[in-house]
Amino acid sequence: MKNLYLAITTIFIFASYAYAGPLGYGICQAGCAAVVMACYSAAGYTWGATLGATAPASIVACNAAFGTCCAHCAATLLAPTL
Repeated sequence: MKNLYLAITTIFIFASYAYAGPLGYGICQAGCAAVVMACYSAAGYTWGATLGATAPASIVACNAAFGTCCAHCAATLLAPTL
């Protein structure tokens, strides 16, 4: 019975940790880039083209979402690795 309790406790402890690090960060950034490409395409623009202050609201929203996504990826970079 003690071994079962120890096994279950160990599983719950390790299930709460995120093992990602640099590899997870790269995957997360690639996902963010894919989503922003889809967002730009849906708006009818090309990602990477400079619009400056004349950017329409849809492109500003895409950029804001991309920035938020990349910020969340930073937490993945700092996660412990195996």
